[in-house]
Amino acid sequence: MEKILVTGGAGFIGRRVCQELLERGHEVRVLDSLIEQVHGKGERPEDLPNEVELIQGDVRNALLVERALQGIDSVVHLAAEVGVGQSMYEVERYTSVNDVGTAVLFEQLIAKPVRRVVTASSMSIYGEGLYRDADGALVQDAERGTIRDGQKNWEPTDAQGRPLTPVATPEWKRPNLASIYALNKYVQERTTHIMTAPYGMEGVCLRLFNVYGPGQALSNPYTGVLAIFASRLLNGQKPMIFEDGEQRRDFVHVSDVARAFADALELPQAAGGTFNIGSGQDRSVTQVAQALAAAMGRNDVDPEIVGKARTGDIRHCFCDTSEAARTLGFEARQDFSEGLAELAEWVAEQTAEDRVAEARAELEARGLVA
Repeated sequence: MEKILVTGGAGFIGRRVCQELLERGHEVRVLDSLIEQVHGKGERPEDLPNEVELIQGDVRNALLVERALQGIDSVVHLAAEVGVGQSMYEVERYTSVNDVGTAVLFEQLIAKPVRRVVTASSMSIYGEGLYRDADGALVQDAERGTIRDGQKNWEPTDAQGRPLTPVATPEWKRPNLASIYALNKYVQERTTHIMTAPYGMEGVCLRLFNVYGPGQALSNPYTGVLAIFASRLLNGQKPMIFEDGEQRRDFVHVSDVARAFADALELPQAAGGTFNIGSGQDRSVTQVAQALAAAMGRNDVDPEIVGKARTGDIRHCFCDTSEAARTLGFEARQDFSEGLAELAEWVAEQTAEDRVAEARAELEARGLVA
């Protein structure tokens, strides 16, 4: 059993990772800045297990990171600013926290190397997912043409204008970094692999798809799409869906993600790997919004289809889980309908400030919605 530092461990995913690690017999220390956008008043979350030692502070603070690493055997690195849209105008903040923060962590690890570092990466690094063209060839670099208000076809096409068919995206698909957040996550991922082996450590990166479940920051308009939808529905507002709502994503429950992190930390064969973590099932954003409304008893609230796109958004990307299954033995266990019911039950007991319109106005003011 090890003593593990979880950076960003007071966040939505981090708290579940901490719980999973404790259940496996590890000791856990958390370093988290408890920023207002995610944590409201900046207090210790009620569902962060009491056994977890919490150090409040910034991952860019070298002295604090040095202190947090005292006596640590392995690290789970989750600390990050999260949000594709916001990253496109708060560029310095995102790059500083995500990339400089990761650099500070690894610079401190030079003097205090640990056995293994598991870093949270993101499906956003793929940009558009993998596609197949009309001739059956795989297309790694699909792009959409100029986006216009109210257009009828949002789909990527090949050079001849023929439609492309989305397929599950594997780890070998080339990155296509369409936002500052995606760039940040790719830098975190590469930093992990570059800095571990030369200093006698092992590195693992998990590319997370759309994570959902109880405990999401409902008042953060830049968090996961299901939390944003839940916040709108809780306040009697329509879920706001960009484009035509037919874009497809992969939703994976936070309990499955927490298990993946713990396995990636423990399993010898994970060392040096980069793995997709998703459910392996794709759904349209409209289907998901309608299913959540039904789970929350709000069938009377239909989604608002905006008919516009945000800069940095992609059309389709869902998860090929075969590498994680083969190497980690990972398979998502949580049924989606049951997971939504659990989320709806938790949301019913919460209060949330709906800031979605404010976030949209920020994007539009900067010309990031077209």
